[in-house]
Amino acid sequence: MNYKEILDSYRDEVVGTLRELVSFQSVKAAPAGAWPFGEEVQKAYAYMLAKAERDGFDTFNADNYGGHIEWPGAETDERGEIIAAADETLGIPVHLDVVPLGDGWTHDPWGGEDAGEIIYGRGTTDNKGAAACVYYAMKVLKEAGYVPAKNIRLILGLDEETGWSGMDKYLEQASPPDFGFSPDADFPVINGEMGMMVFEIAKKLEPGRESGLFLRSMAGGSAPNMVPDNCRAILVYEDGLSGKGGKSKKSAKRAAQGKDAAARDKVFASVKEAVSDFRGRTGAKISCKGVGSALEVSVHGVSAHGSRPEKGVNAITALMDFLGGIGLANESARDFVDFYNTQIGYETDGKSLGIAMGDGPSGPLIVNTGMIGLSREAAILTVNVRYPVSKKEEDVYDALRPAIDSNGLGVVKISGMAPLYYAPDEPFVGTLLAVYRENTGDTESLPVVMGGGTYARAIPRAVAFGPRFPDDEEVMHQKDEFVSIPSLMKAAHIYADAICRLTQRGSLFGQARP
Repeated sequence: MNYKEILDSYRDEVVGTLRELVSFQSVKAAPAGAWPFGEEVQKAYAYMLAKAERDGFDTFNADNYGGHIEWPGAETDERGEIIAAADETLGIPVHLDVVPLGDGWTHDPWGGEDAGEIIYGRGTTDNKGAAACVYYAMKVLKEAGYVPAKNIRLILGLDEETGWSGMDKYLEQASPPDFGFSPDADFPVINGEMGMMVFEIAKKLEPGRESGLFLRSMAGGSAPNMVPDNCRAILVYEDGLSGKGGKSKKSAKRAAQGKDAAARDKVFASVKEAVSDFRGRTGAKISCKGVGSALEVSVHGVSAHGSRPEKGVNAITALMDFLGGIGLANESARDFVDFYNTQIGYETDGKSLGIAMGDGPSGPLIVNTGMIGLSREAAILTVNVRYPVSKKEEDVYDALRPAIDSNGLGVVKISGMAPLYYAPDEPFVGTLLAVYRENTGDTESLPVVMGGGTYARAIPRAVAFGPRFPDDEEVMHQKDEFVSIPSLMKAAHIYADAICRLTQRGSLFGQARP
């Protein structure tokens, strides 16, 4: 029986392994003892290591920050006799952590529900499905008697969605592989990843001096790299003349006595009418309700991956649009709302913000406003930008500076990753493309540069490779994330062939990557 036939016989085990992985609620959490990313991430990690040890693979654990499952390769002579250990390693980094759920799920996000040929759950596509595929690709090759000429290492990352500190710790303790691929993107093959940066745009807010409708607080989004599917604002009626946002003893006493109730009710009624009008004009899922003496306005959007913001509906943007039309009394909050609407708004290319740029391989720069927090004292907007492979991070910051300075704002740099790029005719890229084409018959799809970021950046000479097929629905970071079992198994076949092809004798690289 060849390894493809063995793999098909393991279909139910592949699905079962994925369902087990989905059951772990592996959103990064606060450290718990020796578990730096929380109990649920650790459970998923421990599950994979234990499974590999039972199946006879070598394992390595870098103090629970990450680790790997390894199948040692060997050098053989003409007769197939082993004469030495392999001195080159293929690395395949995956991650077991997932993004937060967001709202609106109709299937149990941790249930791994098997609905016919579909498995639902957070992580089915990003990235637990790929972890299961690669693991079984290694397992069946081993069972079929294949002897790789290079070591094969499945690297288990644990905080890919939130900062990569685990990968950094892992690479401090484990020697990096010589080359590899990350199954955390799309087929046919990703030959480039745009530069990534996360920063905050901040504004200090001053007490209002007018009486009227005040934006007291605002909160939305759960991660910079997700299109936020929720945002809410708390609106109050206050006497701004106190200079303390309506917190003077005199104004508090008047409110308690109900002397401002009529004015407040009139203003709140106009807000409710504006909500209804905005909903009718835009189709936004916006609502409002009374919360004590305040009014809460909420918007529900549609989550999507931050590299494809056009696939979602940004709840922050919709709520900012609404707030810009209701005449806020606190001036500095109003100025921040106006800045957002005029220089960010519904754009995803950064044009009005002054940072639009692009190149042939990458296309245009991508902007996602992922999170917002606003209080009486300050407004902080978290922005995720993907910039072209031919540009540098400082090119974006330099272009951003005029808009920041002219609006009295500040910028706080949070994180950044340089672009990754290989020419489409690189032999390594060509080998992966050939494997994909042989397994699918698709000769039209070409290597692409994407806005997302993968662990391919963390190891030498690596690109992203699958597991999403060109015709598959894009569901990463969205509610009701799912994977089809046929796609899952097809990806496993591709990974088995790729591992086999990449671990033959000889090198695909004439020179090291710059």
